Amino acid sequence: MADTPTPRLSAGLVMLMATATGVAVASNYYAQPLLPTIAAQLGISNASAGSIVTAAQVGYALGLMLLVPLADLFERRKLIVSMTLLSAAGLLLTALASGITQVLIGTVLTGLFSVVAQILLPFAATLAAPDQRGRVVGNVMSGLLLGILLARTIAGYFSSLGGWQTVYWFGAGMMVVTALALGRALPHHPQSPGLGYPRLLVSTLTLFVEEPVLRVRALLGAVVFCVFSMLWTSLSFLLAAAPYHYSDRSIGLFGLVGAAGALAAAPVGRWADRGKAGHVTSMGLGLLLLSWLPLAAAQTSVVALLVGVLVLDLTAQAIHVMNLSVINQLRPDASNRLTACYMSCYFIGGASGSVLSTFVYARAGWTGVSLAGALLSAIAMLAWRAGNTIQLARNGIVERN
Repeated sequence: MADTPTPRLSAGLVMLMATATGVAVASNYYAQPLLPTIAAQLGISNASAGSIVTAAQVGYALGLMLLVPLADLFERRKLIVSMTLLSAAGLLLTALASGITQVLIGTVLTGLFSVVAQILLPFAATLAAPDQRGRVVGNVMSGLLLGILLARTIAGYFSSLGGWQTVYWFGAGMMVVTALALGRALPHHPQSPGLGYPRLLVSTLTLFVEEPVLRVRALLGAVVFCVFSMLWTSLSFLLAAAPYHYSDRSIGLFGLVGAAGALAAAPVGRWADRGKAGHVTSMGLGLLLLSWLPLAAAQTSVVALLVGVLVLDLTAQAIHVMNLSVINQLRPDASNRLTACYMSCYFIGGASGSVLSTFVYARAGWTGVSLAGALLSAIAMLAWRAGNTIQLARNGIVERN
């Protein structure tokens, strides 16, 4: 894999790749603000509706483990276009669903192939000049994070127009258009790691064993995304109940507040280029823990809720961008496998957060969710301090405090 600048990575191509990652990953989050409506229309419990979010993240985690490493084996443009179209097929299946089983199958398929976003991200890093890699990763991550957060707003809007399935028709169409655009714009980029698929998967696990920085960052990412998922999975239930009684459209608008956090991605990438990974991570984890103070008051104060959502999203996304910037420096010839390792842990954490949030909210309400989120944020701080203490001396170039 080349580590030199290339004229193929124009500003327009970076924008397209950022948009494509956002469109792809958004397909996994359309359901979150619609969970109460889906539960009512399909005649299922809120806990069963919450399994849709878990199914999306399980499918995504499987795709990260089984499909993302293929980008180190096959020509990337064809792989990216094919996976984008297959993800669109999963959205169509959900749009046509008449029961929870079909919704779950379509959701898993969509999640499985929407990991194309995690192939586009290291592809952009590969094409970038070394001294601009962090900035490019930050820009592409901005698109991805905006996709995650604005998906809620888009879903709420389309649900108010034509029912909860309308957004899935829209999403499928967007994925097809994106596939066509990527097919025309992406450069041809063959891969030849000299490994067959089974050995490629084994080498992915080997990287996890051999790279201590990867292990620390993967654990950190898993816990942070678990906290992020806890907030957004249970938020729709909080806002649909007393005293708010918000509609799907109003609940979706909270995604606009969270989207402000995605704007942190680009400058954070520049800080990574300047060797500020340790500082940003430490500060971010402290703010992540503090964000649960206003969130704990969200049952009675919408202002406290807005402040907590903004701070939590901004810090969670900043830490995530920093993690990716750091691991992309480790082995440029294995960027997709490194990404697969990290993102597998990341989305396993997210799936765990969705399950935990649904379980805790059903038994202890929003107060229980707030306490669990604060506890996990504290665990993330302890894990970072312990891991950084052990590894900083060995990896001073990558992890500078």
